[in-house]
Parts: sequence; C-alpha cells; structure tokens
Amino acid sequence: MFRIKQYLKMFLQNFFLPLVYRWYAGKPVRQGLILFADAHHEEMPLSMRRVYETLCGQQDSGRTAEKEIQVFVKDFGSMSYGTLLRYLLRFMKAYAQAEYVFICDYYLPVAACKKRQETTVVQLWHSCGLMKKIAYDAGDDIPKNYKGNMFGNYTWLTLSSEECVKVHARALRIPESRIQATGVSRTDYYFDEDWNKKCREAFYTAYPEAKGKKIALWAPTFRGNAAEPVLCGLEAVKAAAEELSGQWYFILKAHPHIDAHGQVSNCSILTEELLCVADVLITDYSSILYDYLIYEKPVVLFAPDLEKYEKERGFYIDYRSMPFPLVQRQEELARAVRDSGKEFGNYREALTAWREKYEGACDGHATERILELIGL
Repeated sequence: MFRIKQYLKMFLQNFFLPLVYRWYAGKPVRQGLILFADAHHEEMPLSMRRVYETLCGQQDSGRTAEKEIQVFVKDFGSMSYGTLLRYLLRFMKAYAQAEYVFICDYYLPVAACKKRQETTVVQLWHSCGLMKKIAYDAGDDIPKNYKGNMFGNYTWLTLSSEECVKVHARALRIPESRIQATGVSRTDYYFDEDWNKKCREAFYTAYPEAKGKKIALWAPTFRGNAAEPVLCGLEAVKAAAEELSGQWYFILKAHPHIDAHGQVSNCSILTEELLCVADVLITDYSSILYDYLIYEKPVVLFAPDLEKYEKERGFYIDYRSMPFPLVQRQEELARAVRDSGKEFGNYREALTAWREKYEGACDGHATERILELIGL
C-alpha cells in the first residue's frame, strides 16, 4: 500500500499538478495573495504560525496594504483520493497566481513544476541546528523513484545559524545564495514570556496531577515511515517513570504517525508548548533538542540504538561529542533523570556555546528578519 501511494504521488507530481498549474499561470499574479501550506497537520503548525499571526496583525493595525491570506493546511494521509485530488486542484490554482507561498516541511505540490518568477516561495523549515542526515543525504527521505526537483522552487530557505547553511545547501541541492540564517520563526515564541505563561497554565489546567512534581519530557525522533513507523526506548522510559513516580511526572510525546498505530503519547499538548514546562528533556536524535536549548535547562540523551542509527542514518555532527549526558542502557535512565539538575552545572557553559553555534540567529526576532528579507 505504501508503494502504491508513492506511485500515485508521482503521477500527481509529474502529470496532473503541472497541467493545472500551467493552465492557471496564464493569468497575472494576484498582488497580495499569500498562501500558507502544509501536508502533515490538521492545524497550522507552529513553524509557520508566527509569520501568519504577524501578517494578520499587520493587516488589523492597518500598517500594510490589503493582503489576501489563504491557508492550505491538511494532513494528506487522512484524506481520501478524491478529496485530496480536489484539494490539490484548489491549491495549484492559488499557487499559480500567488505572490508569496510559505511552507515549513517537504511539500510536493510546490515542487510539481517550475514556478513562475513572480512568486516567492519561503521555506521556513521545521528544525533548528544539525543532527541526523536529511533529504538527499539520507537513505529514505526522498523516494528513489522521485524524478522531480524537490527543493528547486525555494526562493528562500531560512535556518537557525550560519553553521547550518552549507550542510542544507548540499542536502537539499540548492545554492547557498538562497539560504539565509535569519533564525527559525517558530523559536520567537520561546522568547515570549506571555506565550510561555499561557503554555504553563494550559498544561497544569489539563494535567493537575503534575503539580508539585518535576517534569520529564520524553520526545524521541521519528523513525521509519508513515506506513511503518518505529519507536525505540518506550519500555525503558516507562520503567524510569515508574521508579521516579514519587517526585517526577513523565510526559511521553511520540510522533503522530506512531500514535496513529497505537497511542503512546500521554499528553495532547504540542511538544513545543511543553518545553517551558519541562525540568529535563529526554530525547535521542530529534531536533527538538535545539528548541529546548533556548530555555537552557537540563538534557538527557537516551539513545539505546545509537550504533545502529549511526550506521543506517548517520549524523552531521559527532553525536558523542555533544555536551549533554548520554545514556544507552535502560538501568541508567532513571538515575540520569533524577540527577539531571545536579549535573547541569557541569555542562551549562558548553550548552550555551553549542546553542550559539547551531542556533545563534534564534533570538526572538527571526520572524521580523524573514518578513524584511522578502519585503513584507
């Protein structure tokens, strides 16, 4: 079934979508038409929400010319083929006449054919820093039967620091001149104390049993694919949670594709909205680590399959050189969490330096710089 879906995507990509685009691209660009598009969520992801809210706020205050903002956010995996086809037709019609398009992840319709020059496509990107290999550097990110130019239509790709530019240029096969270390828009939220306060209040209102306890947030990376997702370390985390239950409250946050095959997560709040609540983050190879570093709080790297992951996927960094406690065995995890506060002082300066190197442009003003870059 997964292979069939891939071939259907290729048919849409190579024949149907280009045909629709070319038909509507015969009309002039509609000045002020701005699209926000994502294929992996039912609600607008945080990675593009700050830009959306800022543009809407500018309109409300009368500080900008009238804009027409259209939102195309839908989980393609949850749609029937007929519904998806109609949805894509609507998007391609709007895309062919849009002045600006914002995306934050792989989005095949944007890559369906060469876009018109008058349209600015901004890839806001969904991760900070460097960790596991991605895109054309990874073994299975891009289907082997994919023939198009996945990233060729990007006018701009915005990243968290200059350190990340060369790697992404190679992995996405786009010129460095199209990449700007503006900072990642999503991270502006983490510097917003009103936003952090609302996140904390929302969490404790929803989970009052966590009050008075320290919070451990487990957020592992996504392994496998949507049809066959893989989760590693769950039993060890549950064992640690049981052992520390007197003083600690564990939040388990698996990828939605994991939960779709059997509920693992015990919290419905977005992972990014939990970072300000957590006293320690437990993760493996997820870029959520970099988001969390902005708060400068304790980290535990729990990577029981490190050797295998290193061999099969690989990293852009020396994983073992990261300045955070690394645990690979189940019996060590509870102690690492319990002692995370005491150990923090041993690597706090190194954490700050690591953060500056890989997300130095994330300072609370990334969205402002992105909109200035494209003239909005």
